Amino acid sequence: MAVQAEKLNVELREDFGKGAARRLRAEHRVPAVLYGHGEAPLHLSLPGHETALAARNSNALIQLTLPDGATHLALIKEIQRHPLKRTLNHLDLITVRKGEKVEVEIPVVLSGEPVAPAIAMLDLQALTLSVDALNVPEEVEISVEGTEDGYQLFAGDVTLPDDAELITDAEIIVLSVALPRVQEESTDEGDSEQA
Repeated sequence: MAVQAEKLNVELREDFGKGAARRLRAEHRVPAVLYGHGEAPLHLSLPGHETALAARNSNALIQLTLPDGATHLALIKEIQRHPLKRTLNHLDLITVRKGEKVEVEIPVVLSGEPVAPAIAMLDLQALTLSVDALNVPEEVEISVEGTEDGYQLFAGDVTLPDDAELITDAEIIVLSVALPRVQEESTDEGDSEQA
């Protein structure tokens, strides 16, 4: 399923630096920079609450409307968060256009259950794909239904969304199915107590 474009009214930033960014955040706004297509970067101020909602989705597509009425479609490329509060500190955005391909990391999710008592272990949390900028999938779903101990799935064997191209090395293991390990209780506890 493709991500829907969030619409944000943004302002251009004139002040730069830590102090200016701190003042913006105090006004419940998020400093951001929009890069792309060989144009000079635009320094923006985004509305805090709406931006936080949009940033909950990885690879969120945002329609930015500037004060002069100009619009830009952008993808969130990087999010910097406060280490404790987890609030947005800064966003890096890239401009995208219809028909353009972008490289994005798409989270991998598992569905189904392997044959008991085996368990599925995700070795790779996300796949890097080249996809249409306006049709970025939210996730890549992999079914482990009925798989057994010893099953492995490599990145090159994952069924990708339509028109997506795998950038991740095809030889990397994405998931494996194995029997759970049972830790044996140490029998030398009595020996250590005597020492």
